[in-house]
Amino acid sequence: MMRILFGLFVAIGFINLAHFCWYLTSANIYDVLQFKRLRELAVSRHKSQPTVTVLVPAHNEEAVIIRCLESVCNSTYSKLQIIVIDDASSDATRHLVHDYIVEHPKDNICLKCKRKNGGKASALNYALKSDASGDLVMTLDADSILATDAIDKAVAYFDDPRVVGLAANVRIIEELTILGFLQRLEHMVGYRSKKAHSLFNCEFIVGGVASTYRMSSIKEVGFYDEATMTEDIGLSMKVVAGGNRTHRLVYAADVVAMTEGVSNFKALIRQRFRWKYGNLQNIIKHRRLLMNPGHQFTRMLTFYRMPMAIFGEVILLLEPVVLCYVLYLTAKSHNLSLIIGSYTTITIYVWLTLWPDEYLNFRNRVRLSLYAPVAYFIFYIMNVVQLVAIVRCLYKLPQLLSSQPAVGHWTSPQRVGRKQVTIG
Repeated sequence: MMRILFGLFVAIGFINLAHFCWYLTSANIYDVLQFKRLRELAVSRHKSQPTVTVLVPAHNEEAVIIRCLESVCNSTYSKLQIIVIDDASSDATRHLVHDYIVEHPKDNICLKCKRKNGGKASALNYALKSDASGDLVMTLDADSILATDAIDKAVAYFDDPRVVGLAANVRIIEELTILGFLQRLEHMVGYRSKKAHSLFNCEFIVGGVASTYRMSSIKEVGFYDEATMTEDIGLSMKVVAGGNRTHRLVYAADVVAMTEGVSNFKALIRQRFRWKYGNLQNIIKHRRLLMNPGHQFTRMLTFYRMPMAIFGEVILLLEPVVLCYVLYLTAKSHNLSLIIGSYTTITIYVWLTLWPDEYLNFRNRVRLSLYAPVAYFIFYIMNVVQLVAIVRCLYKLPQLLSSQPAVGHWTSPQRVGRKQVTIG
């Protein structure tokens, strides 16, 4: 039994270390290529200026909706169609949007009101099938804030005809709490790994904040999937399922948007369960991608990313066993080298993530680096949250395997609505 546990510990440790090295190396290569791309773009500019439809689904978002609209209207890109979809709000959301439209007649803003709360996917499809007319479509959560040049930079990626969709660089609005720091750091680490996925053309998860697609691609796959809990992952996986070798999803590090983190641990657990359940729903639905040798797919997608998406959940379930084994070895040998080694590895990895970050100034790099030594312990909080989420998913395994549709409504989390927000 001890040999099995030791082998498990070594295997998981090796996989994690290999991933750290791969992510760091690939992210640095991405940065070099991105620097070259931006220099060339500064000379050539866009080949075209397509109309971009910006969709903002909203349900009870009175605290943040105007802040979101102002960020879109302040965009340096002018060919915009902005559609707010009020999904049966019971607060002042629709009235605030209506007043904003009246006060800004020069901005091309349209308000669509639904009488019944049908869920975010339903709200997005309602606009896409009726009024949306742009060549490109960007979606925003109502609590998100766009950098002024985000749409301009997003459009530039579509000069490449192979690109059909992109994931933006989503940052968490800073809150001076442990939970706020945890979510902000987690996003920085997670989104830096997207550079590796984009570099090797194996991305299949595109979040909803500032995600941008060709309208033709959305129509081709039948719009957003209303039967899964995460409509954003559902759309990106439907696009990938059609073949990712010539129809690429890319990560755009220079397309920056800010969004609010959740404000309490109960909301965090609820959020992560929804994300994990929706992700598993979509993996099961598109399981044919797993180890698929088809020429339309990259091997990195079907033979690496898809299997690792499943294997990662298995590792998460085994983590308590491995942790207990490490504590047992430490107590038995009276040697802290295993814990010190893990702590040092995570701390260095966090530092190597923070310092190359394009949107942190020197002061913030130093400040966050001083927090990094406690990141090892804070990440265990997120591991517990993720473990609770996967256990809840296993409890609902029959519904998952039966592809039971998601509930067709949504409830927005509590919003802070901070007025002054710095992009970065």
